Amino acid sequence: MADLYNLSVPVLIRYLGRLDGMLGCLSAYAADQGRDEATFLVLSLSDGMFDLRRQVLIAADFTVRSLRPIAPALEALPSAEATSVAELRLRIAERIAALSALRPEDINGKESSLVCERAGEARFESDAMTFVTQYALPNFFFHLVTAFAILRMAGVPLGKADFDGFHSYPPDFRFI
Repeated sequence: MADLYNLSVPVLIRYLGRLDGMLGCLSAYAADQGRDEATFLVLSLSDGMFDLRRQVLIAADFTVRSLRPIAPALEALPSAEATSVAELRLRIAERIAALSALRPEDINGKESSLVCERAGEARFESDAMTFVTQYALPNFFFHLVTAFAILRMAGVPLGKADFDGFHSYPPDFRFI
């Protein structure tokens, strides 16, 4: 079984970087279209859902929330707040830096530590491994994918390669 560090830290850093790249694509697209970036930040997929700005902030914060219960060094990082794409990218960079400072020995060996957290209105208790793999990472990816979907819906030219950095398709490729 992989250790907790390798299941979490490199994954979170990689996909925070992907999220930062998506915001870079948003900036380029907005400039190309002559549109204000702020008009994109208030978009959501439907009524009652958080807008793009909040989805990005929640995804960024879930990286810290994922590991804070077992990595006390992350306690110093406050909740993210931002009102512009540049500020969102700065919050992402801060989280990448904080996660990059963690070492395997800061986390490994704490897999069975008790974690108590809130999931909406519910109280969630589990061991650290279960918390990270079954709660925190899925929640991070939920908000990351939702941000990606909002950007796609808004016309920002993003594809699977922008999301994961592994895929490659020829220009103008379409699945349907």
